[in-house]
Amino acid sequence: MRFPRLAISLVALAAVRGDARAQARKADAVFAGGCFWGVQWVFEHVRGVTGVVSGYSGGALQNPTYEQVGTGMTGHAESVRVTYDPAVVSYRQLLDVFFRVAHDPTTRDRQGPDVGSDYRAIVFAHDSAQLAEVNRYVAELTAQRVFPRPIVTELRLEQPFYIAEAYHQRYAELHPTEPYIVYNDAPKLKRLQQLFPALYVAK
Repeated sequence: MRFPRLAISLVALAAVRGDARAQARKADAVFAGGCFWGVQWVFEHVRGVTGVVSGYSGGALQNPTYEQVGTGMTGHAESVRVTYDPAVVSYRQLLDVFFRVAHDPTTRDRQGPDVGSDYRAIVFAHDSAQLAEVNRYVAELTAQRVFPRPIVTELRLEQPFYIAEAYHQRYAELHPTEPYIVYNDAPKLKRLQQLFPALYVAK
């Protein structure tokens, strides 16, 4: 009877190791870059990204609604949580996509036609080490003069992320012909394909 027990133990150990490897291939990053419709759509087309969810982060109110966030009184910004495989796409590459494609890092409390603190741009770092990495990245962009104006995107530690209402999820993907999407968000996909063709995934 010892051998069956040993076999079961080995199977269980293999399952645990498999779960650990799966977790090692999964990481999250949270970004706020204006209306979450377009930001979500961009990251949905990045190779190695396994999921993107629209939501709210940066404020103190728990479980805020879209209407509450829109007042500008909650402290929250429209955000997206990106789940990705670090073996396929690095955090540094996600920063490239966010800063060079998904939003304009030189405008404060505004992205395109959307104005207000709920549309401000933020990188939510997972920990102090990641925050230092983001700061180095922004310093590089500044030194290289990638943008004509100073970068004003906020860099801060991660805060609670609250998932937005169902009708906001995959909005641009589901409404690609809507004028707002055509004018403001579709060009971002073209830019992603032009700047990072190896990362672009068509859907």
